[in-house]
This record gives sequence, structure tokens and C-alpha cells, in this order.
Amino acid sequence: MQALCFREFGGPGVLRMEELPDPLVPKDHALVRMKAIGLNFADVYRRKGNYHLAGDPPWIAGYEGAGIVEALNGNGDLKIGDRFAFADAPFANAELVAVPFDKLIPLPDDISFEIAAGLLLQGLTAQYLVRDSHAIKPGEEVLIHAAAGGVGLLLIQMAKKLGARVLGLVSSEAKRQAALEAGADEVALYSQEWVEAARRFSSSGQGLDVAYDSVGSTLKQSLDSLRTGGHAVFFGMAGGNPEPVDPRYLMDTSKTLTGGDLWNVLSSREERLQRANELFSWVRDGALKLRIAASFPLSEGAAAHAFLEGRGAIGKVLLIP
Repeated sequence: MQALCFREFGGPGVLRMEELPDPLVPKDHALVRMKAIGLNFADVYRRKGNYHLAGDPPWIAGYEGAGIVEALNGNGDLKIGDRFAFADAPFANAELVAVPFDKLIPLPDDISFEIAAGLLLQGLTAQYLVRDSHAIKPGEEVLIHAAAGGVGLLLIQMAKKLGARVLGLVSSEAKRQAALEAGADEVALYSQEWVEAARRFSSSGQGLDVAYDSVGSTLKQSLDSLRTGGHAVFFGMAGGNPEPVDPRYLMDTSKTLTGGDLWNVLSSREERLQRANELFSWVRDGALKLRIAASFPLSEGAAAHAFLEGRGAIGKVLLIP
């Protein structure tokens, strides 16, 4: 099979297409021929050496994609030829991927490979943020960082679906327009005094109910943008590590800080299927629209990584084998 690999850490130029043996299919795994693959910043971090990688080079990144079952090892309710997607199985940047049965998500006929590969990882993330980390209630006022990114655009739509007023934060006018098109009530730029913009946006003038922060280095400012008793949800470090938060600050302001990680939520096959099927239903009824920033052939993976790292992507980047 052909796979997008790297043998050393570095920039996009370390990526190469290589001919590798077809993967072994362990017990209770399916061999999936990939039709679409989701590209995420986690893949960039692995290529740079910032995330743990097991085994020896050549390494294959990628954890998200969709395709057709080509072979099976074990009993189950799967059949060769079935359409499936997954959000958390390794070595996805290849023509063939061995995926554990319990991580396969059946695709309804009206959900394309491209939608599934672009939606699941970031959609499941946005979903647990508004359901579990902070269950949004109608009328709440919400701050969403990186509002024109893959998670951000989905977060806006979900927060609006649940009845919130949304202030988005972005880095450019083009991204501002994208966040507004996704449904944000207002959008501020990081170059502005956005903590003050958040207070002005709030109906009380005192701050917002919840801030979803995927930037990390902005966490203290996110806390400052909240009303007394507000809630910050920290789920990423795209802009660097946050400064330590003094627990006395939280005590004095009655504010709360919650961390979030998708892998603590996808704790069983039943949980994975229930959450994915809710996402698909939101796509089906038009409440959730996936924005594809660009699709690249898998053989042009280096260009796809450079595009994603350039921070110009608005929406999801896909790789097509």
C-alpha cells in the first residue's frame, strides 16, 4: 500500500509517500480502504516531534477517516463492503488502515466519506464541550476562541442550536466573516482589546457565562472575560502553554476552570455510536454544516500540512487517497 510517512521530525518537507506492506489485521479488527482522511493539528505536532510516537520510522500519522471494509478478522456485525468512519485509530494517512471493531462508526447512506472524515474528530470534540464540559443553557453568553477553525465553526453552530448568544474570537477579517456566517452574534479580533469586547457583549456588562479556550496562552484573559461565577473550559494549547492559575483567584471570583479531553469521553463503543449518530442527525436536519477548507491528494500531504500550519485554513482540511 501507499502511505504518507516521515522518518525524521521537521517541517512539511519531511513527509513522503512510501510503498509499505499492507497492515496486519489483528483479532477483532477490520481492514479499511480509505476514501477520505481528516487532517488535524495533532498530525502536525507528531510530525514535529511534539507528541509521543511509538515504534520506529517510517511513522504514519493520522487518526481520523472513512472508507470501506476490505477484510475482517473476528466475529461481529460487520461485513466486507460496509462503509465506516473512525475518529481515533492510528496510521490513518494510508490507503489501508487496520481499525478495531469498537472504534468503527457505521456511516448512514446520506453521510458521505468526506463529511464523515471531516466531521467526527472535531465534531465529537465540540459536542462534548457543549454537553459535558459545560452544558449550555438557553440564553447563556458564550466566548469561543479560534472561532473560524474546525472546532470553532462547529462550536458556534452547536451553541446557537442550544440557545446561546455567541461571541467569536478570530485573527483576521476573512475569519471574522466565516464565524459570522456560521451563526456567531458578534466576532472580535485578537488584535483588539477583546476582554473589554466580551464585557460589552454581555447583557450585564460584567462578563460572559462561559469561555471555550483552545489557545492556552490566553487562558488568564479568558477568565477575566467572565462574570463572577463564570466558567472557563480549557481544551487546547494552539498558542502555547497557559500561565498557572492561582486557585485564590478562582475562590475570590467564584469562577470555575475545567479541562477537557475527548478520549475521556469516548469510553465505550456505545458512547461513540450514540454521540456520532447525534452528529449525523444534526447534519441531516441542517443544524450543522461542515465547512471544507481544502482537499488534497494524499500524495500532496506536505502541501496540506503547510496549508494547515499557515493558519489560513477556514474549516477542515482533507486528504484523499
